Amino acid sequence: MPHTVTADQVNQIVQNHHHDPFELLGPHLIEMDGQSQWVVRAYLPNTASAAVICPEQRKEYPMQPVHHPHFFECFIEGDQMPNYQLRLQSGNHEVVTYDPYAFKSPLITDYDRYLFAEGNHHRIYEKLGAHPTQMNGVKGTYFAVWAPNARNVSVLGDFNYWDGRQHQMRKGETGIWDLFIPGVRVGEPYKYEIKNYAGHIYEKSDPYGFQQEPRPKTASIVADLEAYNWSDAEWLERRRQRDPLTQPISVYEVHLGSWMHGSADQPPLQAQGGYGSGVTVSELKPEARFLTYRELADQLIPYVKQLGFTHIELLPVAEHPFDGSWGYQVTGYYASTSRYGSPEDLMYFIDQCHQHQIGVIVDWVPGHFPKDGHGLAFFDGSHLYEHQDPRQGEHKEWGTLVFNYGRHEVRNFLVANVLFWADKYHIDGIRVDAVASMLYLDYNRKEGEWVANEYGGNENIEAADFLRNMNNVLFSHFPGVLSIAEESTAWPMVSWPTYVGGLGFNLKWNMGWMHDMLDYFHTDPWFRQYHQNNVTFSIMYAFTENFMLALSHDEVVHGKSHMIGKMPGDDWQKFANLRCLYSYMFTHPGKKTLFMGMEFGQWNEWNVWGDLDWDLLQYDRHRQLKQLVGDLNQLYRQERALFAEDFSEAGFEWIDCSDNRHSVISFLRKVKDSEEFLLVVCNFTPQAHSHYRVGVPEAGFYTELLNSDAGKYGGSNMGNMGGKWSEEWSFHFRPSSIDLCLPPLATVVFKLDREKTQQVLQSQSQSPSEKALP
Repeated sequence: MPHTVTADQVNQIVQNHHHDPFELLGPHLIEMDGQSQWVVRAYLPNTASAAVICPEQRKEYPMQPVHHPHFFECFIEGDQMPNYQLRLQSGNHEVVTYDPYAFKSPLITDYDRYLFAEGNHHRIYEKLGAHPTQMNGVKGTYFAVWAPNARNVSVLGDFNYWDGRQHQMRKGETGIWDLFIPGVRVGEPYKYEIKNYAGHIYEKSDPYGFQQEPRPKTASIVADLEAYNWSDAEWLERRRQRDPLTQPISVYEVHLGSWMHGSADQPPLQAQGGYGSGVTVSELKPEARFLTYRELADQLIPYVKQLGFTHIELLPVAEHPFDGSWGYQVTGYYASTSRYGSPEDLMYFIDQCHQHQIGVIVDWVPGHFPKDGHGLAFFDGSHLYEHQDPRQGEHKEWGTLVFNYGRHEVRNFLVANVLFWADKYHIDGIRVDAVASMLYLDYNRKEGEWVANEYGGNENIEAADFLRNMNNVLFSHFPGVLSIAEESTAWPMVSWPTYVGGLGFNLKWNMGWMHDMLDYFHTDPWFRQYHQNNVTFSIMYAFTENFMLALSHDEVVHGKSHMIGKMPGDDWQKFANLRCLYSYMFTHPGKKTLFMGMEFGQWNEWNVWGDLDWDLLQYDRHRQLKQLVGDLNQLYRQERALFAEDFSEAGFEWIDCSDNRHSVISFLRKVKDSEEFLLVVCNFTPQAHSHYRVGVPEAGFYTELLNSDAGKYGGSNMGNMGGKWSEEWSFHFRPSSIDLCLPPLATVVFKLDREKTQQVLQSQSQSPSEKALP
């Protein structure tokens, strides 16, 4: 029979120049001699001979080379094209496989493409990427990738010997390429081979890939994220019904790779899927390995629960190429890092957190991405995800690229990524890294190195619009989750709703409070009287945003010393200062975050290659500091006055903020429309005060709930014998006051015991000769 394709058409396939190989390959119904006839074509590199097997007809049709020794075709009898397979022969090696070009119907629809091009396909991760599925009863994997400026795209993998000629993809409208490959199962590594119009070839991991090979390998891995059986429905429903801003939020910030390591001699808990188990940390400890997510569930969760934190914040667990980067240079936004196990292992860790009533926050990095060749940079041979102009598209200081927030598909990639982590991994919130770098076009750029916006300003309008959109979409799909901005400037209304012009986050890190307090506590206590404003200024703006007080990883690296090392004085004073700081932090308005190691007073700066200095817990002072953090968390969670009105002036009231001569402050934490309140007094010097009078709003017995100088915390054990009765002595413009013993470098917290007060009043009413109160 005559050939049904021209040599030029065959060359387009052979040279990988055809934008839609389905037009030539696979089964086609053609007209020959006035009759309809089925023809099957296949391009089979490295195949000597081929045949079409039709099991239903019990026939085999030999295929003939056409214009090229590896381009085959044959004619099939019948009015309808039967199901078929290809028998491939090369030397003594024979393979029977399904033809990928027999599966013509794409799983991604025109509506999907439309929404994606518009930037509004919020679950595009269910369409793009690699998805194990069945088509026409045949198991395989459906691949789809956005590469609009590519001339050709192919799927590479062990299944085709990483030969880009074999599985050429089809380009549809909006620049999405797709192909279903029969027989490709979960666990198979793959990449995309992308060729631009200049003929340059790039091998890329999948931007929407759910898993990647352990570094230094860079291939994506076919993964099934639906296989894990969750057990946290009750937790998710309770989260959905609550307003998190009225709840206690105390966060333990963790870098999983350096919290604790396992021994290379000890096999890790079995990681599901076989990836990430036992990866060694050779840079510092060749005998060490990373703990798996499952081992971390067994060790980290009980530790955090013992300390009383409500949430764990994970430094980025999205895939990244370099251990020492802390995770902030992401190459796989949809892939959980394989360092610690498979996606199912991370799901198990989060599920176990929820079983133990601990929320999980993930650091998220939409501000920049690295230039690694297998990642997003110059993805399809063009500046696809980043700006072409380096004045807009590059952070030279970090050596990273900036997302083009004005491109609909890029914005869709990021917005959908936030939903992905909440949807597939059940996370309870995100902490958005480096928001200031997104909001300002001149961030860390000199004059002439940035481009002004359309109004001549330095605000990145597109980035701000993206953040508003992201937060709107996140909260509409997952009410009750957290979106926390690490934003260090005075950009207005960061944590205000978008409908009033805010960026839509529900929390913002209070970087001003952090800098003021660390500067203050670094100062010798005898000179703190000249810096009282450092302590009090935060209340001037405390209710302009929904603030989170954070002492984070950034404060214990790069020569800044760890927290205990920042404190002045001898060892006793250093620990006393730190206890006082933590106690003030937990009583100050705002949610809380502490980085790992701060809870027991680690001396050495955080080292990403090592463990925390766990051996310090053999010493009393470090154990006692850890106990204080646990007791602070317990007090914080049990007293509504410390969290219910964090973002309202109704929740805070100064008693005296002007006693700079003694470096003492006193204030109330209150609950709106309630009689509940706590009295907090802080003495920021080593000078104790045996009689320090403080005005109180009501007469009665004030129980001492917490004293950071207590002996059990390593303090001098000065205090108020469990509490003090007020006296009818007007002070601080209040009718009653209490005479307190203020320990050195300490914070004390009191609560009016109404029941005890009432009992005494009742007993005295029966004995008129007694005084009204002791």
